[in-house]
Amino acid sequence: MKMMLKQIVVLSLFLGIFVNIAFAKGDIRKEEVSYSDNGVTLKGMVVYDADIEGERPAIVVVPEWWGNNEYARMRATMLAELGYIAIAADMYGDGKIANDPKEAMAYSDPFYKDPSLGKSRIEAAIRKVLEYPEADPDNVAAIGYCFGGSMVLNAAKMGTPLKGVVSFHGGLKIAPAAKGSVTGKILVCHGAADKFVSEEDVKEFRGNLDEAGVDYKFIVYPNATHAFTNPDATASGKKFKLPIEYNAAADKKSWADMKSFFEGLF
Repeated sequence: MKMMLKQIVVLSLFLGIFVNIAFAKGDIRKEEVSYSDNGVTLKGMVVYDADIEGERPAIVVVPEWWGNNEYARMRATMLAELGYIAIAADMYGDGKIANDPKEAMAYSDPFYKDPSLGKSRIEAAIRKVLEYPEADPDNVAAIGYCFGGSMVLNAAKMGTPLKGVVSFHGGLKIAPAAKGSVTGKILVCHGAADKFVSEEDVKEFRGNLDEAGVDYKFIVYPNATHAFTNPDATASGKKFKLPIEYNAAADKKSWADMKSFFEGLF
């Protein structure tokens, strides 16, 4: 009898823990959305916790150069679990996903040649997410990964009204900031072993932000390569012979740094 009671107690504790975990994330809604920018149809996903009442900060998630894939959507979901409303943004149109680096380069190259294109696509995503009554129009931010990191940095430097942006292993070139052009704060999460970003790139980027009087924080993660936050990076690096790999420690730390950044921002 004592053994049976002990088993019942253990089972009850286990079930209690399971129930708490199951309901801790709330009622997460994932909604496929279509919107447009200059005649181009864009297909994104808006994610929010329906258990939370009222407005909450809105965050645009700009994906890697592969396109608006499951990784970008996972990050949008993680933001919703933190209490935000997020939109995983489609930058290329029609939800296009690149199958290899050649396609990814073809899709992303126009954005590097014309930074205003990325700015326009991000602003289209902002307009879409702000259609939701859950979104607070006074508290809008953006995060981006690799290509997406470059895009959110450029949008901020070109005057998109964002309270803050976070770049994870993003490129640091393209559009320079001018005095007064950046309206919000910037957090850069950079891998120390990123072979796609040179020390000269870092020096020029930081020098430009310093000269423009931008409020920013630049964090470097030891031994982290390009794409260090993506669990699929190691396999992709081997498949396509790219110097990228997943770094769990840097992923966890950079996400925590983003959370602290947003807590201070909002």
